[in-house]
This record gives sequence, structure tokens and C-alpha cells, in this order.
Amino acid sequence: MPPFASPPTPQGFPGFPGAISDADLARQFAEWSTRSAAYAEMQASYYQKLMRLWGAMLARERGEAYEPVVPADRGDKRFAAKEWTEIPYYDYLRQNYLLYTAFLTEAVEAADLEPRAKGRLRFFARQLVDAICPANFAATNPDAIRLAVESNGETLSAGVRNLVADVAKGRISQTDESAFEVGRNLAATAGTVIFRNELFELIQFAPATDTVHARPLLMVPPCINKYYILDLSPSNSFVRYAVESGHTVFIVSWRNPTAELGHVAWDDYLRDGVVKAIESVREITKAEKLNVLGFCVGGTLLSAALAVLHARGKDWVESLTLLTTLLDFEEAGEIGLLVDESGVAAREASIGRGGILPGSDLATVFSTLRANDLVWSYVVNNYLKGRQPDAFDILYWNADSTNLPGPMYVYYVRNMYLENRLREPNALTMLGEKVDLGAIHVPTYIYASREDHIVPWKGAYRSTRLLKGDLRFVLGASGHIAGVINPPAAGKRSHWINPILQPDADAWLEHATEHRGSWWPDWQAWIGRFGGGQAKAPKRAGSAKFKPLGPAPGEYVKFRIT
Repeated sequence: MPPFASPPTPQGFPGFPGAISDADLARQFAEWSTRSAAYAEMQASYYQKLMRLWGAMLARERGEAYEPVVPADRGDKRFAAKEWTEIPYYDYLRQNYLLYTAFLTEAVEAADLEPRAKGRLRFFARQLVDAICPANFAATNPDAIRLAVESNGETLSAGVRNLVADVAKGRISQTDESAFEVGRNLAATAGTVIFRNELFELIQFAPATDTVHARPLLMVPPCINKYYILDLSPSNSFVRYAVESGHTVFIVSWRNPTAELGHVAWDDYLRDGVVKAIESVREITKAEKLNVLGFCVGGTLLSAALAVLHARGKDWVESLTLLTTLLDFEEAGEIGLLVDESGVAAREASIGRGGILPGSDLATVFSTLRANDLVWSYVVNNYLKGRQPDAFDILYWNADSTNLPGPMYVYYVRNMYLENRLREPNALTMLGEKVDLGAIHVPTYIYASREDHIVPWKGAYRSTRLLKGDLRFVLGASGHIAGVINPPAAGKRSHWINPILQPDADAWLEHATEHRGSWWPDWQAWIGRFGGGQAKAPKRAGSAKFKPLGPAPGEYVKFRIT
């Protein structure tokens, strides 16, 4: 593997937001590398290490003392098999690959590029080194070869069958999908659909306590995923936890749009989605105010809707909870790096006035952000080793992707990711109203996950500078999903609390206190202050106007893109 003269140049990632041309990025790196003395030194050092590796391998063949150039890292699961260190051929492949990875990483970090360009270069370089790992190929994976020999080739045959099946599905299988069924062991909390329009179904969950908080709780999940991320298996359902904590819980179950909804825009999601859901819950429960919760882009939509309602003088919300949500997109992570003017313009031209962004496009982008975990590990397991993936509820949900209407999608990407206008008071007009997030004066609980690759926690922390009122920021361990879906009974992970909101996220964390276990009880103690007292649990779902339309989880959530 010789050092590269220019960065990897993929033709683009289909989801965020369109084909990305990195020809200019390649040119910038090539120009820097040809004139940089530092790059020349890196090349020389890299070649010296390769020669040391070659010499060490020859010494090993002669039975002489052997000192690896790159010691084994037992934390790297790709090279966990003993053959990677015990057999010289595989040991050489491993070390050669890791030397190249280190060289490429060093070169990218040293490149004289502006921060955004360097971030994109870093992303593309990681895609390259993740892809070319020798563990990803049948001929250079000792586990795959050993299993093929032991099974008389059956694992290879099974791998080909798995590959053919996944090609037909258009995605890599990440879990045993036969183990799950929405409405049986996923999205199984008892409830009733009590409203439906072309964009969403409104579900009211059955009470689990004799008395409940007088104010209902409305949850708005992301429209780019199915709602049951908040109602997974009974043991890790956030909805069930809230119900058992005495809340009357309603949730928006977004429709998975197909071609007939290709005209739907951002304002439609606000008017006919979030605002309609709030109006419906108020009318059903007769509550003047309700508590609301938004997750990811659901939180972005919810916050925008609250700003619209405030502009109209409608003070309908008592408290706001935001889970892994961006309102200020200045620190949007690697997703933000994949958004540029040319890509957004291309999407606007193709689907901006009508059309559908396939959910598979978004799923591909999200997977590439953690390619070793969400792509290559399954390539090795499914195709090289001929195995079936284990049953995992979160990964079943992850594969249950959702389309987006083109007009809504391009508005979101341009105004949030590209131009970051939502954070600017009165810069955007939604439903005929100037939007000012600073006008939202309600107690707000902001949760972020420390290892979130979709909503970086420091980006979520920026919401503390935009919103007003009594704010509480809590940081959980793990990532975008696992950090949120962390039930108390599991006793896993940690969360950090600092009631004093510093201007800087790092300063906040420096003085935060770590607490073992789930953040859910902290949230429940906080939101309990805004419950409005106790009332008898409702005996039936809906009302005279909002009649039951069928049991939860409803119809929309079951429509699956195969």
C-alpha cells in the first residue's frame, strides 16, 4: 500500500444532500502535498517503518528475536483472532495496514486546509482506510478461511446466499429481522390511535396508574425514523417508563411518505403535524397546557412550532424536553461536512418542487459515519463468515428507514445545515410567522449523548444559548440512540449533571458531576414539577370528537420499505 498522492475521491454520498464533488478538495491536498516539506518527511518516515517491518518479518522467518513495529491492540475487534499476530503472513498484513492508516491520518491532520475542507478530507480518508482493512476480504481474513475449511466451504456458500438476499433488499442486514414484529415485541405499549391525517397518526397510550399528572405529555419523534425508537422492547421502552411514571402519554407516529406526498413541505409538517398534534391533545384532555418532548429532528420541528405558537400568542406548553436535538447547526458534526451549496442546489433541482428522498439514502449516510461498526463488521460476519446477525431491537429499528418529501427535506438541509438560519431571530418565516427561538420562555430539559455522531453533544449544548427560561442540560454516555434508550433497570452507563450553564460546553463538562446509571429518573424528577397536580387516570382514549381508530401501534408505523 503506497502512500497516496491525493485524497480518496468518492463521487458522493446520496443522502446528505446530493452528489458531493470533491475534485477541488483533491486538488487542494495534492497541491499541499507536492510543496510540503512536512509531507515529504512523513513519506520518508513511513517508508522507513515499512523497511523496519520487512526486516522484522525476515528476522522472524529466520527464528531470530522479533519485535513488532505495530504491537497488537486487543481492543481492535477487527484483529481479535490469534492468527493476526501468531502467523507471520497475517501479522505482516495487519501491521502494514495500520502503518498506512497512521500515515494517512497524520498527513490529513497536517494538511494546510481550512477547517471545513480538512473535516471532509478526514471523513473521506476514514472511509478509505475502513474499507481497505484486510479483515474485510475473504482471501486475507484468517477467521473466514478457517471457517471455510472447517465447514467444507459451507460458510462461503452461506455468505453468497446472504449477499444475494441483501442485494435484493438493497441494504446490509444488521440484525435477525425475523425475531421482531412491530406491535408484538416492538411498539407493544398498549394504546389507541385517536387521530389520523395524511402526515401522522396520534396515539394515546393506556394509563398504568390509577392517578396521573393532570398535564398530558406529547412526544414528537424524528420524522426520518419510526416512532417506536421511543417504544422499543418492553424492557427498554421510554414510552412505557413515562406511562408507568404517571403520565398520560401521546405520541406522533409519522407516516412513511410515498410519491403521493412528494409535495409536502416543512410548513406542512409544522401545521398539519406538530401544531395539529398539540391542538388535538389539548382538545382531548381539556388541558390548557401540556408538556412536550422532541427527539432529534422531532425536537427541531417542535421548537420551531413553539416559536410559531408564541408569535400567535398561544401559550400552550408548560415544559419542553429536547433529546439529542440541534437548533444551532454550527457544530453539526460530519453530517454537516457533507452538505455544500452544489449538493443542496442539486437536490433542490431534482426533488425540491416535488419528489421523494428515499429513506435508504439517509440510512446509507448514517451508516458511513460509523462504517466499521455499521457496515464492515456485517460484511465480515454475513458474507465472509456466512453467519446471520444476532437479534437486536435497535438495529431492527435502524433498518426500518423512512422516506422524506423532497420539498420538506431541501428546506431543512438548506436553512438548518447549510445556512444555519434557525438560530437567527426572525430570519425564517414559518406558517406566516417570524421565528424566534429566544421567545420560547418555558422550562426546558436538554439531553445530549457524549459519543453522538449524528448530533454532537457540543452542538446540542448550543441550545442553552438560544432558549430562555429555566434550562437544565444533562449529558449521557454512549451514542445517539443507545444513550437515549438507557432504562434504569439495566444499570448501564453514566450521565453528567451541572446545574450551572457555562458559556462554553467544555467548561460545563469540567465542572459536571458524573452519576452512574440512566438519566431517565433525573428527567422524571424534573418533569414531575410541571405535571399540574394529580388527576384520575382517563378511563378511555380519545373523546367524543376524537374517536378510537384502532389499537396502537396503528397503521402508519407498519409500512416498511423493503
